[in-house]
Amino acid sequence: MPPYEKSMEITPFKQKKCLATRKDEVCTIRSKFPNKLPVIVERYLREKKLPLLDKTKFLVPHELTFGQFLSLLRSLEASQALYLLISGKNMSCLSASMGEVYSQFRDPDGFLYITYASQDMFG
Repeated sequence: MPPYEKSMEITPFKQKKCLATRKDEVCTIRSKFPNKLPVIVERYLREKKLPLLDKTKFLVPHELTFGQFLSLLRSLEASQALYLLISGKNMSCLSASMGEVYSQFRDPDGFLYITYASQDMFG
């Protein structure tokens, strides 16, 4: 895997769109897919080892556990250990449903923001 480069930095989702636009987007998503949760997954800003995911927006079923969601993300980047932080600072029990995690940690705009990082983030 190539080392982290400045050119690989991207603007966080919240900074790309204003609050009103993000709220409208969530409203549209929830009306089209009432049984799915809008989740944004982004790489930790100081992450040096993990690559960017191909996409950042996910529609996740309420019943899916946080552990199953982690497995889904791991399958996208199977070669590295992956740690997930909710709203940039919280961790959740792997057996909690995404519906529970969403209701507890969703942002005021309606998205659930999850940051992924490697172990070095904690050290």
